[in-house]
Amino acid sequence: MTAVVATDMVHLTPARAAWQRFRRHRLAMAGAVIIALLVFGSVFGPFLLPFDDKFIDIMQRFAPPLTGAHLLGTDELGRDVLARLMMGGRVSLTIGIIAMVIAMAVGIVIGTFAGFYGGIFGAALMRFVDAVLCFPAIFLLLALAALIEPGIVATTILISVTAWMSVARIVEAQVRALRERDFTAAAIAFGSSNLRIMFKELVPNAMAAIVVAATLNVAKAILLESYVSYLGYGIQPPAASWGNMLNNAQIYMTSAPWLAIAPGVAITLAVTSFNFLGDGLRDALDPRLDIH
Repeated sequence: MTAVVATDMVHLTPARAAWQRFRRHRLAMAGAVIIALLVFGSVFGPFLLPFDDKFIDIMQRFAPPLTGAHLLGTDELGRDVLARLMMGGRVSLTIGIIAMVIAMAVGIVIGTFAGFYGGIFGAALMRFVDAVLCFPAIFLLLALAALIEPGIVATTILISVTAWMSVARIVEAQVRALRERDFTAAAIAFGSSNLRIMFKELVPNAMAAIVVAATLNVAKAILLESYVSYLGYGIQPPAASWGNMLNNAQIYMTSAPWLAIAPGVAITLAVTSFNFLGDGLRDALDPRLDIH
């Protein structure tokens, strides 16, 4: 019986083997469940609540949690905190995911060209990446935000502008190593074009590292959006985001602490869960790991 089980494990497809490794990573599984719940709540939750996120009820100002239908209480204008938390989740998660997609696209292209061509061209590209990385992301983001009218689109673009550099470094290292492998030499011998070799051979083989970087970039983008909105340069009221909810709540920390606790917990759960998910994907997609 033991021999049969061992044989079955050996003959697992790469996808099944990766799933087995990921499933054993308990924190990653917990992170995936929490992310799914946050996404579900942000997308469908507002339709299930009796209150709109912008509905004002002056008679219910600063209602504490579990007051009637207000499960998380109300804010200084009598707006339902849970409704605003869910709508803020839509904004924060959407910005995080779209900014990640843009940053990944830019980082993959630059990293691939730098890693494949190398030499002076590759060195120049990577020194440019290093030069941009010298600036702390939050300060660079705030400097750019001060020059652009705040909003969802502007915030998304600004975050992606400050997040692609780390992706480029990861991809460049992966492509530079894969360029020396036999399958690359075979593709060159068969007369494949450089673009085909880069984006049909090298990038797919570096996808494990790219997926992990993408997951971690979502967490980084959510944090950056929270920073910028908290400081007043991001999403502007009356639209809700987790960051500007914290900004609005800071003067009520002693009288109505639930206004800060709700978005603070949401940000913490989202960022931590994406980080755990990234750790689990890194372990699951590493072909050097064996199924035990």
